[in-house]
Amino acid sequence: MVLFYRKNGLKTNRTAFLASKKVGNAVTRNRARRLMKESYRQLSENLADGYDLIIIARSTIVNKKCAEVQKSLASAFKRAGIKK
Repeated sequence: MVLFYRKNGLKTNRTAFLASKKVGNAVTRNRARRLMKESYRQLSENLADGYDLIIIARSTIVNKKCAEVQKSLASAFKRAGIKK
């Protein structure tokens, strides 16, 4: 996964989840977005407020379980310094 972030000056986070056609067919892309959304939902209460986040799926997400995606996303947030 790739994470782009930027301060937005608001008190809330705005989030977008993207999966390109390189990830796979429509079913695969929707599953990738669902995995990312669920992982974000579980991690969102530990994030700083006031960011625009764009989370992009890569083709490596295809055979991952939710726990693996969550671990990867948590690592990305930690590297970005967004995690509380």
